Amino acid sequence: MVGIAALWMPIIVSAVFIFIALTLIHALLGWHKSDMAMVPDEAKVMETLRTLNAPPGDYRFPFSNDVNEMKSPAFEEKMRQGAVGSMTILPNGDMNMGRMFGLWFVYTILVAVLVAYVTGSTRPAGTPFAEIFRLSGTVAFCCYVVAHWQNWIWWGKGTRFTVTYSLDGVIFALVTAATFGWLWPR
Repeated sequence: MVGIAALWMPIIVSAVFIFIALTLIHALLGWHKSDMAMVPDEAKVMETLRTLNAPPGDYRFPFSNDVNEMKSPAFEEKMRQGAVGSMTILPNGDMNMGRMFGLWFVYTILVAVLVAYVTGSTRPAGTPFAEIFRLSGTVAFCCYVVAHWQNWIWWGKGTRFTVTYSLDGVIFALVTAATFGWLWPR
């Protein structure tokens, strides 16, 4: 067993490498440019939402309070007529990229701590690179990729969106695995 304190170096270094990978993926590769599309008549939709004064949050439409209501003829008719969907309303104003990058870095540290916990709890110092790579990569894959799939299943996230972000996650998992394998205590 290797304690988390002994794994501070792969935790920090993998988080830094993931941050760099994220920046390169979004700045150079451009495969996320088509993940989302503009809503038809954007100005009208935005004006309608402004007049409704919808506060920031997650919304589903049509909305129901319980499963029984979803079985009612009125709800079923709303579903047939459409539009059916979900949306997130963000606070007005510029996107605070500094805050988002900061939260992303904290998230990558959290993932690396989980990777360190699972890998360190099950593998001793001196474990070969390939074994550390396999285990730490699997844990990182679950953290960076698998959650996207439930949003595709339950909330209708686009297949393209899910695939491209899953591909990002595979890259992040491989980077994390390589970093842990490289810096694993000998």
